[in-house]
Amino acid sequence: MRGLPPKLHDIAYEPGLVVPAADGSPLLTDHYFPLTDGDFPTLLVRSPYGRGFPWAPMYGVLLAEQGFHVVLQSCRGTGGSGGGFDLWRNEAADGQATVVWLRQQPWFCGVLGTVGASYLGYVQWALALDPPPELRAMVVQIGMHDPYGFFYRGGAFSLENALVAALGLTSQHRGIPSFLRASLRLRRHLRKAAEGLPLTEAYRPALGGPVPFLEEAIAHPDPEDVHWHGADMGAAAEALTVPTALIGGWHDVNLDQTLQQYGRLQRTGCETSLLVGPWSHQSALQQGWPEIFTESLAWLRAHLCGDPSGLRPTGVRVHLGGRRAWQDLPDWPPAHRDQHWYVDTGAALVPRAPEATTEPLSFRYDPADPTPSLGGALAGATTTQKDNRPLEARDDVLTFTTAPLPAPVDVLGPVSAVLRIGTDTGHADVFARLCDVDPQNRSTNVCDGLHRLRHAEAPATITVGMSSTAYRFPAGHRIRLQISGGAHPRFARNTGTGEPPATTTRLAPARISLHHPSALVLPIADGAVAD
Repeated sequence: MRGLPPKLHDIAYEPGLVVPAADGSPLLTDHYFPLTDGDFPTLLVRSPYGRGFPWAPMYGVLLAEQGFHVVLQSCRGTGGSGGGFDLWRNEAADGQATVVWLRQQPWFCGVLGTVGASYLGYVQWALALDPPPELRAMVVQIGMHDPYGFFYRGGAFSLENALVAALGLTSQHRGIPSFLRASLRLRRHLRKAAEGLPLTEAYRPALGGPVPFLEEAIAHPDPEDVHWHGADMGAAAEALTVPTALIGGWHDVNLDQTLQQYGRLQRTGCETSLLVGPWSHQSALQQGWPEIFTESLAWLRAHLCGDPSGLRPTGVRVHLGGRRAWQDLPDWPPAHRDQHWYVDTGAALVPRAPEATTEPLSFRYDPADPTPSLGGALAGATTTQKDNRPLEARDDVLTFTTAPLPAPVDVLGPVSAVLRIGTDTGHADVFARLCDVDPQNRSTNVCDGLHRLRHAEAPATITVGMSSTAYRFPAGHRIRLQISGGAHPRFARNTGTGEPPATTTRLAPARISLHHPSALVLPIADGAVAD
C-alpha cells in the first residue's frame, strides 16, 4: 500500500447487503462510502473471489477514501451469494440486475463506473455488452474477455494456469485459511496432476475433488464447440462508447486479450488508454499496485468526477524491458518495420535466409520426459523471467543466436516465428521463445508462444505468435530464438497420439524437424523510443 495517494475522506461500510440476481438469487454485497455530505459516483466491483482480502482494502477502502461509493459484490455461488457459479453464463444478467438495484438506492446519483482485475475485468465486459446509460467509465486491470483464450493458447491446454485459476475460483471466496490450505495442496500435488493421465482425472487430488468447469474446458478443445458459445465477451468493445482504461503486464497471462481489446476500442473510436508494466498476473497486484491504482484513480476521476488533471498526455504508456524505463507512446503498437532473423545450421540467427538445400535440424520430443517450462506467463508466479541456460542445455531444445549487437535494438509490438516444421507422427507442439543473452551468456526469456500441429507430417509453414513486448536489447547483447516441443506443465504436453486430450492415456514420442527457411520476426520501432 506504499506510494499511494493520501486519503481524502474517512469512510464507513454496510456489509452483507442482499441484491437480487436476475433470477432472484441473493447476491451478497458490501457498500463502502465516504463519511462526507454530498453526491459521489458509484463504482461496481463484482468478484468470484470473495469480498475480503485483498479486494476490500484494494477497492472498497482505498476508493471510498478517494470519494466514491464502492459496491463490492460476490458473484453467484461464491462468497455466500445464492445460486451456482457457472464461470460465465450469468455475469451479464447479474450485472444488469445489480444496476437495477443501484437505481433504487438513495445514495446513487446516477453516475457509475466499474473497476477490477482478472475475472473482475471479465464481468465488466459482460456488463458492457449492453451498457446501462449510467455507466460512464471502465477500468479493466489484467483482465480477460474470452475464457477459451485463457484456457487454450495456440491449441494447447494451459494446464498450470488453469489449475491456479480453478484454485482461486473454488477456494479464495471461502476465506484466507481455506485458500492457503488449498494452495498448499495444489503445490504438493502439482507434479502428479501434470504427469497423470487422463487429464480429467489426474488433477482432482490437487484441487480436492472434481471441478466441473475445469473438466468441461479440458473436454472441449475446439473453440467452435457449442460449449464455448456465449463465453467470449469481446464483442462488447466493437460498439462501446464508454471510456475504458486497459492495464496489463508484459508477463501477464491475459496480455494478448488486453491488447486485442485496445485494438478493438481504437478501431471503434472509443476513448481508451493503455498501461503495460513489467508485471506478471500476480505481481501486478503486488509490486505494480501503486502504478495501477494511480492510473485507475486518474481515469475514474476524469470520467466520473470531471477532473482530468491526473491523465497522461499520451494514450499509451509501456515499460521498456532491458532499459527498465517507462515510455509514453501515441498508440500501440507504434510504427515499426518487421525484421527477419533466419535460423542457420550453426545455431546462428542471420539476416539472410540460408540456401533451401540446407539440411533440416531435428530433435526428439518425448512426452514421458517433456521439455519443462521455465518462467513465462504463469498466473501463480511473481518472477517470470528466468535464466534459461539449464533449459537450453537439453537435447530437445534448439537455440539460434545472433552475433553481439553493435547498437541497441528496440523491439515494440507483436513478435512471431515463421517456421517450416515437419513431424514423423503428425502430432506435436512447437514452442518458440525470444531470449536476451547478456555478455555473461545469461539467457533471459522475453516473450514466447506455442502452436499445436495436427496431422502435419509433411513440412508445413506455421506462424507461432509469441505475444507482444516492449524491450531494448542493449549493445553487446545477443538475440536468441529458442525452439522446443513444449513447456510443461505450463502447457499440457502433446501426447503425440492425436487422441482427445481429456481421455487419452497413451504417450508417443515425436521427431520434430525444422526446415529452411525459418525465421524470427521482430517489430523494430526505429525512432519510437526516446533516449
